[in-house]
Amino acid sequence: MQGEYTIRRLEQEVAACLRDFPAVAILGPRQCGKSTLAKKIIGNRADSVYLDLELPSDVLKLSEPELFLGRHTDKLVCLDEIQRLPEIFPVLRSLIDANRSNGRFLILGSASHELIRQGSETLAGRIAYLELTPFLLAEIEARHTSEALHRYWLRGGFPDSFLADSEETGRRWRQNFIRTFLERDIPQLGVSIPAETLRRVWQLCAHSTGQIFNASLLGANLGVSHTTMRRYIDLLSHTFMLRVLPPLGANLKKRLVKSPKIYLRDTGLLHSLLRIDSFDDLLGHPALGASWESLVIENLTAAMPDWEASFYRTAAGAEIDLVMTRGRRKIAIECKASVAPKPTRGFWSALDDLGVDAAWIITPGNEHYPLAPKVMVSNLNDFLREYMAVADYSAE
Repeated sequence: MQGEYTIRRLEQEVAACLRDFPAVAILGPRQCGKSTLAKKIIGNRADSVYLDLELPSDVLKLSEPELFLGRHTDKLVCLDEIQRLPEIFPVLRSLIDANRSNGRFLILGSASHELIRQGSETLAGRIAYLELTPFLLAEIEARHTSEALHRYWLRGGFPDSFLADSEETGRRWRQNFIRTFLERDIPQLGVSIPAETLRRVWQLCAHSTGQIFNASLLGANLGVSHTTMRRYIDLLSHTFMLRVLPPLGANLKKRLVKSPKIYLRDTGLLHSLLRIDSFDDLLGHPALGASWESLVIENLTAAMPDWEASFYRTAAGAEIDLVMTRGRRKIAIECKASVAPKPTRGFWSALDDLGVDAAWIITPGNEHYPLAPKVMVSNLNDFLREYMAVADYSAE
């Protein structure tokens, strides 16, 4: 089964960036497939060196980094788990500036470049940053059956979870991932937050997925200040566990909600934290709608990286789950975990407010039909196939 999922959407983009930049960084959560993708890219090249910075033997090779890397100036050097050795970035900068040729370094990291501060400060203008997510729906099965969707929705997109040979194996993998992330990965970033504290934060976020972020309220539940709670949220965001979706900054004469929404980015981890073990459990859980919303938002933001993602909500109740904006273009997306969606009055009010080019209601069903002028009901795959085929991505 593993062989069906060997081509990742980012593969061609990484290859293109290696032709255009001295360094390329692939960032994303641990276990999402960064190393597999990198090894496939460099496996076709004889002129490459791969170092796993979680291996003491490979770290030892970089005890004199200028000497080691200087011996491989004609090769593509891949540095995996770069957050383990952030002090190497100044050396990379010196080597790049001394020999400004493209495709020299492929860097893999499990934290954002904002969190790996040395990288963002010293390689500006020399590096392209790309984000690899867990599997997207378009990557998992060509036929896009309901069975595949339900499996993907329940298990999430992490390869070892999605490809597990049983629900129990996938559930156990997710539990181990959560524990390892809290007990090992976070401390390796130099963050000294007790694992149990961060687990409670993560669980609170799971219960709050799709809701407006209220730092004071969530902080009170933990007995911490709102500033401390924001710091926890930033950490989960910068390690790709949480999405902080901003409100649309529309220039309208409306009282708009100004706080962001929060989403767990992987539905499999969301379900594990909420103790949802089967698809039947999910269908009967209060988080069903928020879970579907999270799945849709992750897939669309990944498929439309040049668009700005936000949500729209007014104090009067007009609301759109996701607004994608590029230049003057604006589309509205409502997520409904129902095969027979019934938009609320707030949805129609929001469309009147925004004057969007088109609106879509994305459901987990197979239907695809117009509901009103400029408003389509669609499944996620048909939306991506139809809209992305005709979308003009040139800046306006």
